[in-house]
Amino acid sequence: MSAVRKEQARMKLQHNDVYALVRRIPRGRVATYGQLARMLGMPRHARHVGFALSAIPEGLDIPWHRVVNSAGTISTRLRHWDGGSDDLQRIRLEAEGVCFSTTGKIDLKQWGWVPAQTLPHGVAPRKAK
Repeated sequence: MSAVRKEQARMKLQHNDVYALVRRIPRGRVATYGQLARMLGMPRHARHVGFALSAIPEGLDIPWHRVVNSAGTISTRLRHWDGGSDDLQRIRLEAEGVCFSTTGKIDLKQWGWVPAQTLPHGVAPRKAK
């Protein structure tokens, strides 16, 4: 297997770990990119979580809208040209009961997800490098 294919396989495995963890976020709760990265044993890799969520294959049911940035706000997307919208994320969160401040922030103390200590079946915690 070439080095490129090995890297692609590793990234796919990590994306699947991100997806499994995001599926655990309950309705009406949010998690941050950094929180999920830490839970997966990849501290300081919040962008990897964002990249994985931007690459969700069509037809895969992942509640991506429940992931926000560390300030409790919706991160803007670069792909508005293909129909993506930051408004859609807010609409979905509000439909689940999540409230935003007048400045567009979510109170992470009130709406943040505090998971149980166990990870989903098949997701092994990774040691930080």
